[in-house]
Amino acid sequence: MQYWLFKSEPDTWSWDQQVAKGDEGEEWNGVRNYQARNNMRAMKIGDRGFFYHSNIGKAVVGIVEVCALSHPDSTTDDPRWDCVDIKAVEPLARPVTLDEIKADARLDDMVLVKNSRLSVQPVTEAEWKIIRELGGL
Repeated sequence: MQYWLFKSEPDTWSWDQQVAKGDEGEEWNGVRNYQARNNMRAMKIGDRGFFYHSNIGKAVVGIVEVCALSHPDSTTDDPRWDCVDIKAVEPLARPVTLDEIKADARLDDMVLVKNSRLSVQPVTEAEWKIIRELGGL
């Protein structure tokens, strides 16, 4: 299993909206960055990810699971852009803020710290465990 982080502005697509989609999940569409797209193309069914509220809140708030492999993004006719579908699995007991992540030396090499603008990014197994722990899981 691989681990990921999905960033969304909560006033555009929030954790609560993701949860409301249930087990069917929702396309993680609208991504127009080649590196983020390539990350989605590498995902497998069952991979887990953190749901991260960017701009407002700046915190990991929940855990999602990939429920559909990379496929054409329905928000564009441009064949270059793909997306996966994700479904909510569980909320963190408490959000883990970007400030907390940056303050934890164990997370110094995390993509979120080094390249915070990337909207879909890999997370190592060690980072996954640390953030789950910080989030009360």
